[in-house]
Amino acid sequence: MKHGKQYRESLKKYNPSESYDLKKACELVKELKFAKFDETVELHVCLKLGKSQTVRDTLVLPNQFKGEKKVLVFCKEDRVKEALDAGAAYAGAAEYVDKVKNGWLDFDVAVATPDMMKDVGRLGMVLGRRGLMPNPKTGTVTADIVSAINELKKGRVEYRADKGGVVHLAVGKVSMDADKVAENVEALLSEIVRKKPADAKADYVQSVSVNSTMGPGVWVDFKEAE
Repeated sequence: MKHGKQYRESLKKYNPSESYDLKKACELVKELKFAKFDETVELHVCLKLGKSQTVRDTLVLPNQFKGEKKVLVFCKEDRVKEALDAGAAYAGAAEYVDKVKNGWLDFDVAVATPDMMKDVGRLGMVLGRRGLMPNPKTGTVTADIVSAINELKKGRVEYRADKGGVVHLAVGKVSMDADKVAENVEALLSEIVRKKPADAKADYVQSVSVNSTMGPGVWVDFKEAE
């Protein structure tokens, strides 16, 4: 892959093959950014996972950096007011199933009560491809819609290892203090280590790196606690 002149100039400002402590790595990401917009800081954690192993969960990062999410709640009529009072942007049953089926997607995350999943499940082709399908594993299929909405509006995010065993997640903006970005990285790394499969082998965390949207990656010196 051929990179542009600004990217190549960034590479001259540090040692791309060296690993840095977390705070220094986050500071470097800020220094290396060159785009005119407020770039996102991305974290990449490479894990050693077996064929049948996966790592997936949700967490609320300590320092938020995204705008407030529009939450859609699929629920029966008797729970619509509860959902809206808790902060949902939209709530309802058949009318919203039909709207989504017809291509309406003016929301950031969807929550469903268990009794709605028979209908919501039919939207798999629309919601699944966009990562919007409610799922019990991520707390978005639940009878406790108030708690789910509260956490989502605080900024709860989902992380998961891809087929190559790598977790990719946005953890901040380059305009944020490096300390706050580092706190978000620490929170996610702690969760990933906590979710280590019981039968995972040694050296579970293979590598950790951070970068801005357009900038080069910076290796983080991370050693999993024994």
